[in-house]
Amino acid sequence: MGLFNRKKDTTPANPAMAELGREFAIARRHGDRKTMRRIGREYMNGASTEADAASFQQGQDAYDALPPINPPRRNQRRR
Repeated sequence: MGLFNRKKDTTPANPAMAELGREFAIARRHGDRKTMRRIGREYMNGASTEADAASFQQGQDAYDALPPINPPRRNQRRR
């Protein structure tokens, strides 16, 4: 019955920390160091348990799992 079930419990313990981790991953992908530092300070001030750290990491992993999009080629001749 549950032997081949691949569905995992992916709900984070702290959704607010997961959202903060997702925002951190977005800032990291875009190279926004100012936002990364701000979110890092919020994380250091707000994270108090291992569950918070795991939720933050889970938020990062959820965003990092999405592949980056390739912008459409506009007004460029093919060579």
